[in-house]
Order: sequence, then structure tokens, then C-alpha cells
Amino acid sequence: MPFPTAFAKLADPSASFAVPPVAVLDDRELLDVQRSLAEIRRRVDASSAAVAAEIAHRSRRELGSEGLAQRHGARTPELLVQHVTGASAREAHTMVRVGMILVESALAEPTPLDAVGSAVADGRLTLDAADVIRAGLGSVDASVPTESIAAAAEILVHDATALTVEKLAARARECGAELDEQHVQDRERALRDARYLRLTPVGDGMTRLSGLLDPESAAIVVSAYDAATSPRRGGPRFVDPDEIARAERLARDERTTEQIAVDSFVELIRIGSTAAPEVVGAQRPAVRVLVTDHDLARRAGHVIIEGQTAPLSIATAEREICDRGTVPIHFDSAGQVVNVGREQRRFTPRQRIGLAARDGGCRFPDCDRPPSWTEAHHINEWVRDQGRTDIADGILLCRHHHLLIHDNGWRVTRELADYHLVPPRSLDPSQTPILAPPKTGLVRRLLIDSVS
Repeated sequence: MPFPTAFAKLADPSASFAVPPVAVLDDRELLDVQRSLAEIRRRVDASSAAVAAEIAHRSRRELGSEGLAQRHGARTPELLVQHVTGASAREAHTMVRVGMILVESALAEPTPLDAVGSAVADGRLTLDAADVIRAGLGSVDASVPTESIAAAAEILVHDATALTVEKLAARARECGAELDEQHVQDRERALRDARYLRLTPVGDGMTRLSGLLDPESAAIVVSAYDAATSPRRGGPRFVDPDEIARAERLARDERTTEQIAVDSFVELIRIGSTAAPEVVGAQRPAVRVLVTDHDLARRAGHVIIEGQTAPLSIATAEREICDRGTVPIHFDSAGQVVNVGREQRRFTPRQRIGLAARDGGCRFPDCDRPPSWTEAHHINEWVRDQGRTDIADGILLCRHHHLLIHDNGWRVTRELADYHLVPPRSLDPSQTPILAPPKTGLVRRLLIDSVS
């Protein structure tokens, strides 16, 4: 099929589509097609941003549980945009933020970022480029004339065509600093307030570490990173015999430079948790190993560490137990935790441990809140149904979804070890039950094994 014909199908979602062959294009055609695709993407992204802003408007805080996001089980409009589009959290937030610029620039009242909104609306500026301009100029003090901000925005929009997003962001920060020299310390404080560290489980069992460091913190971390890896990265030559020997060991190390860096980071955390308990608490960080009686007895199969999804060996569990004093939690063959407490109104701390081990976090589909962020929900109301405080009759829900269940007419039902969420008729007239699977891989395996 000729490339232009296949290319045109991008605009028709009802037509079948496959990525067209590109190897047949010459250099000029290849670059022309890439430019055309970029133009189409900018237009689509601009439309997506406008829609995301309207979703945020219909989900605004004052609407409460009647807001669009809340009615669809999402805590925020950004999470609803994520669910609908498959975008990342960062992309969803960018869509909403830039969408707000589009909305404001379309109003009769002029704003300092009108040039940015117009450039996004007509497909000249990407969402990422618009967002970094907004971030760079949005921190200036209200005393700076709006005309000066608007002039800087126009210059940055013009320069964006020749700059990468990273360089445009640096240029925007420079413009903001030049416009508002009197508040450098305030902006420094804002950078520090924006610092964060986030651990995100990914599909293959690994955990992604992401975050932002303010400049002062970055100087400390970068210095430690350089010290741990510089011999592998062409660092200075050493004169001290001990340093020479260390550099030679690193040069022979089979690990990549990035693996050396992460291993050094983990060791710093391990050492710091022992040397400075006031930072992480009096107790060493606990690791709970989830294992069936059958696997533990035969020393075969696999285990799960609470909060992680990748299967690990029995030998690994034994090493962790020996080194760190892990807490084994046993399940029966039906996937239920061995009974550790009954006949109490509130779930006991031991029951909460069992619920956390079984559920692995909030059981509402697509919710990623871990056990520490959840509340124990009785699926049978205590007064009406004289519900028992048994683990089998409780599930973990984050506060948002716990409130959703109680306030919006949802119900939770159980059939053996399976739990279902029943939506209200206002959301689903047929009230089709939605499976609420556990987030703990070991329990899912037990449920599958019990069925088979």
C-alpha cells in the first residue's frame, strides 16, 4: 500500500490501520513524513488538552461526589484522564495544565500566556513546550507587569522551534529570573518545596525510582554518585594506592555503571537505617514474606515479599529471614489468611496485617494505593447485618474508594474468596458486579490453583 494512503488513515479511527512501511522512503520523504506526523500530534494533543481541561472543570472540588471524576471512581480529573487515554500521570497533569491555558487564552480578557495558548491551539507548540514556558514564567511575582511577562512568552514561543524542551525550560527559567530579580530566594524555596521521591511498581516486578531534587540536595546526591562511579566514568586519576586499587576493582566489576550506582544507593539506605534510627524509626525496616504452608514445608515453589509483585525463591526468603527478621504470613488453600482474631468491631492490628498480606492494597480496580494508605471495610454492615469482624468479611479500600462505597451506593459482595464491587443503578442500571482482585500475586495464584 502506498505510504500516503496508509498515512491518511490516521485521521479515520473507524478504518483498520497498520504502521506503514517506511524503509521505502528516501531521506527527504522520511523527514517530511516525520514533520507531518509531528504536526498531527500537536493538533491532537491540543484537542486532548482542551478536553482534559473540560474534564477538570466538570470535576471541580465544589461539585464533590457529583463531579465527573468522582462519579467514575477516580479521585482526581487527572486520574480519570489517565484511565480514558492510557496516558502517564505526568502526561495527564500536563494535559490539564496546558488545557487551562487554552481555556484562559480563548477568553476575551487578555492573559500573560495568551501567546502560549494560541501557539498550542494552532499546532505550533507542543504541550511539553507550553508547560515549561508556563512553569518558567508562572513563578514571577505579581508585581511584575503582565506586559513584560506576555512579551517574554512571545519570545519563548518563537525560540521554541529551535530548542529542545530541556533547553526551552532552562531559557524560560532564565527569563523568569530576569523579570523578577527580587524574589530569587522565594523561587529557591519553591524548588525545595517541589522535591519528592516516588517508588512505582512496574509490570515486570521491578520498582521504578523517580523524583526531583532541589539544587542543594542535588549537589549532595550528585557528589555521592560521582564518588561511587567516577572511576568508571573517566574520573580523575588517583595517586593514593588505596584509591588506585578501588578504581581498578571498579574497572573489573561486571556490573554496569548504573547498577553500581543503584547498589551504592541501596547500601547507603541499609547502613543509614542502622546508623541513624531517628531518621527511619527505632525499628529496622520490616520485610514480610508471604508463603503457603505447602511451599514452606517442601522448600520449593516461590514466595512474595509484601508490596512487591515478582516471585522470589524460598532460599531468598530464608536469607531475608536470617538477616532481617522477616515475618512469615501463612495462607490456607482457599486464599484466606489463617484466622487471627474474631468477634471485634474493629480489625485488630494483627488482622490488618493479614488483610494487607491478602489484598496488597486498595482492591478497587485500577487503584494503586498500598496497604498503608487503606482502611478496612466491613462488607457486611455491623448493625444491619450483625457483621462479624472476620478477615473474610473485610477488604482494604483507600479512603477515597471507602467513601465512594458508603456515600454513592456501591456494595461489596463475597463468594468464597472472590470479592465483587456492585455499582449503584445510577451508574450501571444492570448493576453488573465488578471483580475486585487482590493485588498480592501469591493470593491470585492460590485462587487459580483452587479453581483448577
